[in-house]
Parts: sequence; structure tokens; C-alpha cells
Amino acid sequence: MQIRQLQIANDHVQDRLILRVATRADEEYRIWFTRRFLRELWPHLADTLGKQADPAPLAMAEIPAEAASFDQPFAEENVTYPLGMTPLLTNEVKCDTLNDGTFNLTFREGRERSFQLGLTTDLLLALCAMLRAGAEHAQWNLALDYAAAPASTAPATGHHSRLH
Repeated sequence: MQIRQLQIANDHVQDRLILRVATRADEEYRIWFTRRFLRELWPHLADTLGKQADPAPLAMAEIPAEAASFDQPFAEENVTYPLGMTPLLTNEVKCDTLNDGTFNLTFREGRERSFQLGLTTDLLLALCAMLRAGAEHAQWNLALDYAAAPASTAPATGHHSRLH
């Protein structure tokens, strides 16, 4: 799956963030993030970024929320929804670091639906910046700091973590 566009939006009525992923094949996947889920997921995302072969913690810590703003509107023409139009209400995620330095985040909604999102380091950084900006816009008062996760000496290859 080749990602064309990512978007994080805040739904004030649901009090959730929605991640929209558009692919080059004109497919769209939608995933809900609750405040609690993002709070529990964040240390895993920060830890995953921190385990890179050439980590740049200062650069990561200084990624501004404005980095999540894009001028191009989200493309919505001729799109299909392989998982349906109703977003996944994620309650579990599996984070994998692959041998080539990319990442897979597998979002699960109980035993019903799941979605695997493959990301490069740059896309993971962009997603994290977007999640931070979305949480700030939602006024969730979460401490989403890149340095929040403890440093690890484990090698980056084959890293697996699961959040329930």
C-alpha cells in the first residue's frame, strides 16, 4: 500500500481524533483515537523513534505542531473504503520495526477489523507531529513528548511491542 495522504482531525462530538489514510489506489482507511488510547500509545511511538540507528532526539523534540499542517485538502473523490466508512475504534496496536528501517503499525478493533499501516521514519515523524497537534487542538492536555519513553539499548531490528 502506497500512502498518498494522512490526516488527523478532531471530532468534538465524539471527543476523538480520526486518522484518515488515503492510498494511491484511491482507498481510504479511517481509525479513531480516543484520549486514553493515544496516551497509552504515545510512549511506544516515542520509543520506536528513539531506537533508530541514528536517533536525533533534539530534532524530534523540536518538531513543531505546525509541521502537521498541510496546504493540500484531503482528497475525497472516487474513493473506496475497504474496511467500510465507519472508522476502526482501535483498542490494540502492534508496533513492528522491520529490517529495512520501516515500521508497521497494526491497529485492531477487538477481533473484528484490523489495519496495517506501513511507515518510513519520515512518515512516522509526520504522524506523531499530527497526533500531537490533534491532541493539542482537542485540548486533551496530554504530555506527548518524544523524550517521554525511556532510552533502550536493544537493537532496532525485529522490535515488537503490543499495546492493549
